[in-house]
Amino acid sequence: MAEYCTHKTIVIGHKNPDTDSICSAVCYANLKREITKEEYQPGRAGHVNEETQFVLNYFGVDAPELIQNVKTQVRDIEIRETKGVANNISLKKAWKTMQEANVVTIPAVTEDGMLEGLITVGDIAQSYMNVYDSSILSKANTGYSNIIETLEGAIVVGDENAFYNKGKVLIAAANPDMMEYYIEKDDLVILGNRYESQLCAIEMEAACIIVCEGAAVSMTIKKLAAERGCTVITTPYDTYTAARLINQSMPISYFMKTENLITFEDTDYIDDIKEVMASKRHRDFPILDKDGKYKGMISRRNLLGAQGKSVILVDHNEKSQAVDGIENARLLEIIDHHRLGAIETISPVFFRNQPLGCTATIIYQMYLENHVEIERHIAGLLCSAIISDTLLFRSPTCTEIDRMAALKLAEIAGVNIEEYASEMFAAGSNLKGKSDEEIFYQDFKHFTAGKLSFGVGQISSLNADELKQLRVRMLPYLKKAHQEHGVDMMFFMLTNILTESTVLLCEGQGAEKLISEAFHVEPEEEHAESNDCVVALPGVVSRKKQLIPGLMIAVQA
Repeated sequence: MAEYCTHKTIVIGHKNPDTDSICSAVCYANLKREITKEEYQPGRAGHVNEETQFVLNYFGVDAPELIQNVKTQVRDIEIRETKGVANNISLKKAWKTMQEANVVTIPAVTEDGMLEGLITVGDIAQSYMNVYDSSILSKANTGYSNIIETLEGAIVVGDENAFYNKGKVLIAAANPDMMEYYIEKDDLVILGNRYESQLCAIEMEAACIIVCEGAAVSMTIKKLAAERGCTVITTPYDTYTAARLINQSMPISYFMKTENLITFEDTDYIDDIKEVMASKRHRDFPILDKDGKYKGMISRRNLLGAQGKSVILVDHNEKSQAVDGIENARLLEIIDHHRLGAIETISPVFFRNQPLGCTATIIYQMYLENHVEIERHIAGLLCSAIISDTLLFRSPTCTEIDRMAALKLAEIAGVNIEEYASEMFAAGSNLKGKSDEEIFYQDFKHFTAGKLSFGVGQISSLNADELKQLRVRMLPYLKKAHQEHGVDMMFFMLTNILTESTVLLCEGQGAEKLISEAFHVEPEEEHAESNDCVVALPGVVSRKKQLIPGLMIAVQA
């Protein structure tokens, strides 16, 4: 009996992912596969924005799978691959299968893998102890092949693929004269080697006779049985043993449970099924895939060993930005370039955090450190992430290490970095046809500072007119987003890459005062009457390196 669970590790960035988050997940998953030869799956915790989609299309890479949460699922725990059986196997064979597999429940499964029912040790015991109906064998539509197998016998006359479906079972213990009074048409008669008894049973139109002790069957009996349509089976067992065993030849379909089965899908979450399992007395529960096909069995004991999904976080280390369910996951690594957040881990993790402009730069270093060749598409993704996060080296977060890495990666990818960056930024700032919501959440993150919570969105563009139009659209949406999120404050950065400046839209009680204290600026007067707070921040282009640190210092002051 095998057991399985999916041992892949998910590599994933933050919610509302930007180009660095997506590209770093893809490239780091690739690096881990190359190093370990194990399965690493890149994921994304949100929608792919226009800029990132341009990058993926340019280098022919599929977007990572959308993973909305990493809560522990049935597929993440050990599932016993108890083999399914046909519903016509005998009780004896079912019992033997249970003993060999050391299980108390086995599933009946169709040829195409669909679950038909469940048979348990208790069902078999009940059939053996509580059945006193002599016609139960025929009511169960027992196949002669099952009878032959159970009694370790051989068929002498008849078709072993036929079924015994009429009459009762009896033992021919009396003399032939008495037998005529209690053998009826279609009965199954267990008897010995007496010719007269065999002849009498056939003449009374028995459906089947079972000759015990391995006794020979005469040619006359064979001929007469064939003429009368009577099946003849021989068994090495004595009459008592044959009578005791024959009920074990009945098919499990007659005793197994087929309705109101409690099943779970491999995608079900452990938290959702625990209560169901606790409320039932069953020891084992069948697991199905999304198509309803049987996969295996789990028990309450399996849940005790559930460890959760294996996850690596890139480009963030704060719980508020992480994919839902991260608290239930097995967090293995964090690769990041942001300030330290507050993700708690059950056990030690590999944590690499460097004061660089981009997570992709760190991953580039790790490719070099592990002597792994950087293919063109990997180089292209890493280079694009650095261009995006550093605004082509204009951001104060950019270091010389970022710049040198990007130039080397551009060479491997075969792109002119200036021309490519212009195309990439243009694609990212193409907001035609997008709703206010899509624009607002294109690059949005949550932050906390003490008891203060706030959200910050950002749009970077080369087009000043486009940014001016966005200011008009985003001001009313900022109020809506502020109410929906329930945070203290909400900000939105309209960043002009060419002039290296930002117009900051602010919402929330105390937001205007906080910005004034952090950056020593006053809001624009033209918005005073509408109570909208708009602040010009020359030289500010980085959320991570400039805006957030400034706010954090002002909060603590």
